[in-house]
Amino acid sequence: MEFDYDYIICGGGASGLSLASRLSLDNFFSGKKILIIDPEYPKKINDRTWCFWEDNDNIIWKDLTFYNWNNIIFKSDNFNKVISLKPLSYKMLKSVSYYNYTNNIISKNSNIKILNEKVLTILDKGNYGEVKTSLGIYTSQKVFNSILNWELLKSNKKYPLLIQHFEGWFIKTEKDFFNPEEATFMDFSIEQNFNTRFMYILPFSKKEALVEYTLFSKHVLDKKEYEPFLINYLDSLGIKNYSIVSKELGKIPMTGFPFHKQNSKNIINIGSAGGWSKPSTGFTFKNIERKTKSLINFLKTNHDFTKFYKKSRFRYYDIIFLDVLYQNNHLGKKLFTQMFKNNKSKWIFKFLDEKSNFLEELTIMANFSFGIFVKTVFKRLFKL
Repeated sequence: MEFDYDYIICGGGASGLSLASRLSLDNFFSGKKILIIDPEYPKKINDRTWCFWEDNDNIIWKDLTFYNWNNIIFKSDNFNKVISLKPLSYKMLKSVSYYNYTNNIISKNSNIKILNEKVLTILDKGNYGEVKTSLGIYTSQKVFNSILNWELLKSNKKYPLLIQHFEGWFIKTEKDFFNPEEATFMDFSIEQNFNTRFMYILPFSKKEALVEYTLFSKHVLDKKEYEPFLINYLDSLGIKNYSIVSKELGKIPMTGFPFHKQNSKNIINIGSAGGWSKPSTGFTFKNIERKTKSLINFLKTNHDFTKFYKKSRFRYYDIIFLDVLYQNNHLGKKLFTQMFKNNKSKWIFKFLDEKSNFLEELTIMANFSFGIFVKTVFKRLFKL
């Protein structure tokens, strides 16, 4: 059977673009016919920001980075800590810069076709994949899906779902206020209202910053509910005269759901749809970078996507942590405060980046409230 394409990429977000651009830059795939299906491709506006930490010497995203900070601030009740990230820095990338960068690479690949259609179904036919859209049916040897199925996550009872949801304002103040050398990573000094809630401030100058209100909870707020919290927070800081340049709104799944079990021989889920957002924090961008690199190497030697997933002890750490937060959502403030108050900063970020060793992990876990985790571990053992 002759297929329409070698690869079909469903979704033109960060993971789809990362994969398509890497395929385009690798001579191994120079003869591959590739289809990207996305009703909004190409995106030309800044609809989100991605933040990540990495070594200052890493120059991959240097030209695209909007701003970076060597110091971050953690705040909670009666505890404030300025943390030096060196040799790392905390970086911010605007999505429009990434879209332009990857689309420029993709546009030079004559073997890539774009369809502005909505994906309806994706099926594995045994020897190939089939994608049905609003306008047609397309076949390929392999399909990469980045379209997240929220209903699948919500209906699953074994792995509870929390949602990281947020609204951020890019503001400009009339007077100098911010310290552009320091980013507020988490400010838990706000009212929690029985959830895990914190503020996030990324200053780009003394008068400009992204101020974001973030929650880890079972349900998202109505769009109108974020605004008063942001206004009150800015007022509490003494910021009264400012203009809102733009806004961003989003949500990220936080779940231990085994996304890899949804993969089949010819279909693989990528990005948030593949569990590439770190379950306990929601950080995604660097995971996409690492996973797509691994996926490109995998494609050169293997043809069965069920073999791509590799077990990791960090998945089980995330599952237990999310179980605790799901059952006791008000404890997020306490747990994150214990983490940042009682551990070496460099260990924390190694741990969150899944690069720590077992001794470092045991030390970090020993500094949490142990009792509640023990109960949760035993409950989870009966579910795994």
